[in-house]
Amino acid sequence: MEATKKQTQTHFVLAHGACHGAWCWHKLKPLLESHGHKVNALDLSASSINMKKIEALRTLYDYREPLMEVMKSLPPGEKVVLVGHNVSGLNLALAMDKFSQKISVAVFLTAFMPDAVHKPSFVIKQVQII
Repeated sequence: MEATKKQTQTHFVLAHGACHGAWCWHKLKPLLESHGHKVNALDLSASSINMKKIEALRTLYDYREPLMEVMKSLPPGEKVVLVGHNVSGLNLALAMDKFSQKISVAVFLTAFMPDAVHKPSFVIKQVQII
């Protein structure tokens, strides 16, 4: 009798970079899903099909709101692999500050990456872009 291998499903949350949308993950998302993983590729505020107007965004906090909503909606005990491209490194840093218990790993794909000494949002607060 052969033992069956239990597939471990990983939940990926994909955050796009500047001038992109969830569409930029169109090759990665189905590949991960075909291996049994759960994938959320989201449109940040005023990006792609997100209907928020760019004029309504005053801070980086406004821009990253869809990511924070996904993180908030995760059930207790669930952890995700958070992937951010380009400017979404800043969004990942903010999510890491607020939802560290819900993130198993953060992947910075050619993105701003915080250092290991300060809180992830340290640089953002230093340059006051929020």
